[in-house]
Amino acid sequence: MMKSKSVGIVGTGPAALMAGTVLLENGIKVVFFDQKKAVARKFLVAGNGGFNLTNDEDLNLFVSRYNCEITKNAVRSFDNNDFRKFLLKIGIETFVGSSGKIFPLKGVKPIQVLKSWQNYLVNLGGEFKMEYVLKDFNEKELIFDLKGEIYSESFDYCVFALGGKSWSITGSDGKWLDIFIEKGIHCNKFESSNSGFELQEHEELKKYAGNTIKNCKVFNEKEEKFGELVITDYGIEGAPIYAMNSNFRAEEDVFIDFKPSMTAELIEGKLQKAKKQSEGLKELKLSKVVVGWLKLSLSKEDYLNNHILSMQIKNFKLNISKLRPINEVISTIGGIDRNGINESFQLEKFPRMFCIGEMLDWDAPTGGYLIQACVSQGYLAANAIISHS
Repeated sequence: MMKSKSVGIVGTGPAALMAGTVLLENGIKVVFFDQKKAVARKFLVAGNGGFNLTNDEDLNLFVSRYNCEITKNAVRSFDNNDFRKFLLKIGIETFVGSSGKIFPLKGVKPIQVLKSWQNYLVNLGGEFKMEYVLKDFNEKELIFDLKGEIYSESFDYCVFALGGKSWSITGSDGKWLDIFIEKGIHCNKFESSNSGFELQEHEELKKYAGNTIKNCKVFNEKEEKFGELVITDYGIEGAPIYAMNSNFRAEEDVFIDFKPSMTAELIEGKLQKAKKQSEGLKELKLSKVVVGWLKLSLSKEDYLNNHILSMQIKNFKLNISKLRPINEVISTIGGIDRNGINESFQLEKFPRMFCIGEMLDWDAPTGGYLIQACVSQGYLAANAIISHS
């Protein structure tokens, strides 16, 4: 009788859990390791701001949100509908929100989703070993520090799902990077992603901190994103801002259109017809934040020029200083270079080792795309192990 395969999975985030799910469902022994005392800490923290698990977009549009083919292919292999079906199988019903984001039914908390998933895995025979800190690995062996003692365990295959470097308190600290670099695996430095923009005029904008700018568009020559923005002590936050992080990293200018429903000509016409400019701005329903920001950014002469003002309302350039520190942002880019893995997330240098999730160098916006890509990668890697001779 052929011996059943065994797989060690390092990490317990959604990528790891989905890889383990597929393996256990196919009769393969799986042991999960995590350096924290409890599983999937970042998964839970992410749920505090609105627990969107995936998105209801058409698949072609969905995969266009990712910046690399390997992630796009993974999402095609296990898409948003597949994930919803799996969640329903473990007792988690979902619904589509007004923005297309998919959430658990109202009242279902992130910990309930996680517990349902973990219980499902345990019932299939999955084992969880906590407070195991990865120290090294070789072709078949994982080596850990367990409360000051060195511990090792051998497996037929290993899956690494070690996370990126944001929210280090959850265990996503990026310390594993040195281990992989020492083994000659090409890695890229971590950088902030899905981050707010620090603005040059943030001190002057502080009086508006906490105020929102609704129904605007953030854009440049390559792309655009509609939504709501929030003024902060350091600058500006919001999903449209996160979506433009890659443009800023590429040193491209980023603009806001405060009135995307109207042309510049129509805006200028309304300003010209008004008895006072202030009345024209009020008729345009621009918030006090937008008006104040325009006054701050323009000379008095330009502000009083209706043509210039209307053009600024439509094409307001952001004076961005930098992204927020890595530990504060939602996700990171950087990690293992995509050239070091194949289309099944298998390490070229270690064919029985697979890397999935945020530890790989790929990028995606918020809105359910991050979690979906992680579970899709886990699904694809697990199936590669199942079919591997």
